Amino acid sequence: MRTTIDVNDELLRAVKVYAAGERMTLKAAFERALRGLLADPAAVDADAPPIPVFGGQGVQPGVDLTDNAALRDIMDAEP
Repeated sequence: MRTTIDVNDELLRAVKVYAAGERMTLKAAFERALRGLLADPAAVDADAPPIPVFGGQGVQPGVDLTDNAALRDIMDAEP
């Protein structure tokens, strides 16, 4: 499945170095990391801030969740 995520620049560079050192693709490195996280959820940093949850009525009018470019434009727009 193809998806788009924003990753911290330093973290992405570190993953690229790791992947190159292990002679694997960037995709394989991310999959390995995610599988490890799911196998051992206790390994997650307990001091990480909680993920905020917002109430609402669902997707706002005019927002197409299948259009990554349009979503990025909406998210980057000044309030």
